[in-house]
Amino acid sequence: MPLSRIATLIIGLIVILSLTLWLIDSLTRLYWQLSYSPLLGNLLLLLLVVLIGGLIAAFVYYVLVLPKGEEQSRRQRKRVTPAEIPAAKSDAATSTLQAVRQQVAQIQDEVTRQALLSRTREIEANLARGEIQVVVFGTGSAGKTSLVNAIMGRIVGEVNAPMGTTQAGETYCLRLKGLERKILITDTPGILEPGVAGTEREQLARALATEADLLLFVVDNDLRRSEYEPLRGLAEIGKRSLLILNKTDLYTENDTEVILARLRERVRTFIATNDVVAIAANPQPAKLETGETYQPEPDIIPLLRRMASILRAEGEDLVADNILLQSLRLGEEARKLIDSQRRRQADRIVERYQWIGAGVVSVTPLPVVDLLATAAVNAQMVVEIGRVYGCDLNMERGKELALSLGKTIAGLGIVKGAIELLSTALQLNIATFIVGRAIQGVTAAYLTRIAGKSFIEYFRHDQDWGDGGMTEVVQQQFQINRRDEFIKVFVQEAIAKVVKPIADSLAEKEEHK
Repeated sequence: MPLSRIATLIIGLIVILSLTLWLIDSLTRLYWQLSYSPLLGNLLLLLLVVLIGGLIAAFVYYVLVLPKGEEQSRRQRKRVTPAEIPAAKSDAATSTLQAVRQQVAQIQDEVTRQALLSRTREIEANLARGEIQVVVFGTGSAGKTSLVNAIMGRIVGEVNAPMGTTQAGETYCLRLKGLERKILITDTPGILEPGVAGTEREQLARALATEADLLLFVVDNDLRRSEYEPLRGLAEIGKRSLLILNKTDLYTENDTEVILARLRERVRTFIATNDVVAIAANPQPAKLETGETYQPEPDIIPLLRRMASILRAEGEDLVADNILLQSLRLGEEARKLIDSQRRRQADRIVERYQWIGAGVVSVTPLPVVDLLATAAVNAQMVVEIGRVYGCDLNMERGKELALSLGKTIAGLGIVKGAIELLSTALQLNIATFIVGRAIQGVTAAYLTRIAGKSFIEYFRHDQDWGDGGMTEVVQQQFQINRRDEFIKVFVQEAIAKVVKPIADSLAEKEEHK
């Protein structure tokens, strides 16, 4: 009983007792005054009894009967109200899906775009239906199918036939008393199975697990690292999980407690102690003294109780959280696809302008390689890269950024490093006499590439150089673009686009002499 009603009860009893004593005293005096008329005295006594009885009845009704009626009415209202996802989370999921559609519209690949749009429609359908997805996950030998069979045979409520069989397992639809939502329980293929087919089935199982509202992770002993990692990974992305120790009929009671203690200790940072449950989904048959075989009943009551408690108390939030999580994950996938698409477009711009810059320097060679000489070219490159990432820059701003980065490259000694690196590489591929004429153009192309790649990172991060500033970004790009495998490819392309035209020009001049 609430504290407020207890206080009311005490105060009410005191008031009723005081009024009763006062009425008795007052009416007794009046009764003696009316002693000359027994009829009036008896009527007065009856009135006294009725008043006291009415006060007591009203008090009992207020304190004891009315609360029960309110609670019953509240329960009835709760039963007839359709299950609804909490409004704030539903709105958040809807808003996220709208943002995802806007992102998807930017994806150029038609097949990818339609696939993502289809997935947004699936999430919307789940949002409307509001079914609770329970996924059984674990190794093939842990007894997942036995657990599903035991649940379907023992759970209280309506159980339908399988909804369909696929390579990812079977899904059943059931209802739990006291829960408005349908429950879909899916048996997935085992993880850690050998071969290509096993790997493919595991990928399907993991995909189903990431879409679960409630995950039942089944093991038959202490957790192996190969089981711990996927369980922790699923918990980290927000999956509500139960860790189930199956096949306890194969262990002594003491051994079962030891294993449970180990499991709870291993997962204590992401799974609550009471969410680690021991069961025997398909106990081994035993032979009786009579020679008959006895098949024990599945022992899954602890799991059923925990599942029912979670689904009744958290079902709405589990559905809402999972739909929001799926929306966010789909949004992140779309963002990565768009980023990859933009990067390809920006890379093509950088590749084009690096050879344009090489041509400018080759036509008007300078005493030293200087990116400032190609500032106008690089400014246009910056403007075009910015446009790919949705940033409209004018040429003035583009030139300002290009000059600033050019000074940073020169100040870091990257120009000298690039000349040494490319001179060595060119000498291994072309005649030494031509290296001197080609090195400036090739180096200009290389430095333009580093500048362009640095600007891609700048625009990818919303025009922010990051904590390390421009210097760190430039140094990272220089390290990436000095690797042997890249230099080999770059030099071969430079020979075709820079060295060969210079050699042809020299040969043509010799012919005219």
